[in-house]
Amino acid sequence: MAEVLTSEALEGVPHGFSTREGLEGSKVLPGAPLVMLEQVHSPDVLVMREAGGEKRQGDGIVTDRRGLLIGIVTADCAPVLMADREAGVVGAAHAGWRGARAGVLENTLDAMERLGANRANIAAVIGPTIAQASYEVDEGFREQFDSGDERFFARGRPGHFQFDLPAYVAHRLKRGGAGRIADLALDTYADEARFHSFRRATHRSKPTTGRQTSVIALP
Repeated sequence: MAEVLTSEALEGVPHGFSTREGLEGSKVLPGAPLVMLEQVHSPDVLVMREAGGEKRQGDGIVTDRRGLLIGIVTADCAPVLMADREAGVVGAAHAGWRGARAGVLENTLDAMERLGANRANIAAVIGPTIAQASYEVDEGFREQFDSGDERFFARGRPGHFQFDLPAYVAHRLKRGGAGRIADLALDTYADEARFHSFRRATHRSKPTTGRQTSVIALP
């Protein structure tokens, strides 16, 4: 059976973050239809209530329908699963630096609220993502962020910085009003045995097609 990671912050809500083994054989609603998006590193969030039809573009997805799995794929970007169990609303967001900076996390919280969720009751979990020690960026990258975001950049070798994507994502979730924020604190780049990493594959001039899948549904 494939290893599927979960968080106690989402206890009672069917969910899972896959490793490179995928979700096959897992206990996350076997047989339930899975709804995913064509991800484009955007701030766009869609409400989905049924499976099927043409795949739509976006990077956040929410639902209030039971029996429907919603999911995203990642390979260094942060997968974020969210739930307000009391209200019966769940969400999933693909938060790379572009999408997070553009507001995909706040927009996902907004969409959940429009379906009846209470922000103070929303638990959000950051799944396996590239960690600061593995994420070197240059000055041009850093300059794309606000001056108040400097704390997410540690100085590295000359002209470079180490960017803390998980901390930045947590910051955006907190700013958006999520009531509880948890982080699995697993580095996709460093743990080659368990995770695909787009950046690691690029550095080694290898195919970059491997992805982890993260899913959530209402109980």
